[in-house]
Amino acid sequence: MTVEVAIREYATLGEGPTWDAAAQRLIWVDILSSRVHTYEPDTGRRTVLTTEQHVGAAKPRTGGGLVLNLRDGVALIGADGAEGPDGFRWLHREVVPGRRANDAAVAPDGSLWAGTMRYDEAPGGGTLSRITADGTVEVVLDDVAVSNGTGWSPDGTLMYYIDSPTRRIDVFDVGDDQRPVNRRQLASIEEGVGFPDGLTVDAEGCIWVALWDGAAVRRYTPSGDLDRVIALPTPRPTACAFAGSDLTDLYITTARTGLEAPHPMSGSVLVVPGAGKGLTQPPFAG
Repeated sequence: MTVEVAIREYATLGEGPTWDAAAQRLIWVDILSSRVHTYEPDTGRRTVLTTEQHVGAAKPRTGGGLVLNLRDGVALIGADGAEGPDGFRWLHREVVPGRRANDAAVAPDGSLWAGTMRYDEAPGGGTLSRITADGTVEVVLDDVAVSNGTGWSPDGTLMYYIDSPTRRIDVFDVGDDQRPVNRRQLASIEEGVGFPDGLTVDAEGCIWVALWDGAAVRRYTPSGDLDRVIALPTPRPTACAFAGSDLTDLYITTARTGLEAPHPMSGSVLVVPGAGKGLTQPPFAG
């Protein structure tokens, strides 16, 4: 498979690529630079929104605008951006010194699953919470170090989750109430090949995982078998998502942070054309 540079950038900590089907654009963030980026593959048009806090994730909302996973909580901005008439408002604000937002995902029911972590990555310092459109918050996991990839099977009956230092991809059963139960290991990442970071699930139910310090993206089958590895030129890929009008191109965010001599592509968004077939991601219902 051919790896190309989709967006030449010098992001400190690029993360969270998400395809906004309604707007036909890719949304991604640079966490430590407090920036939300968009990119339209058909036109090449790009935008950048600077936030007042470190931003772990940005996802499209029903009717336009974005939901942001920020250092001090979850916020909404309107379709016109933070300066527009719809403005900025907190949906849930919870200030915890030393903690910031990290990756997030939207569940099939339109709720946001937002992860947090401590800046020092202390075990047990992070959480995974479910936030509904009305701002109701339920902490689902409260003993997390670095909350990262979250995704659902095509039929919505399974949820996949990564707490990076564990080197595991875990899977839960999802009940009618949308709560995950019966946590178990789907696959483990062997030492020496990096740490699992962001993930996406494809139309076949396979799980694609970016390997931080592993210079690769891996695909695992629903039974946990490794069946594909895409080698990358950059050592710190962070997350991946299928995007484009037919959802066949795999976009991969990367990071420069912590690298003494970053690769020239570190911080850029990479793309693997025709890598597979993705799933349409639901917008946040709020």
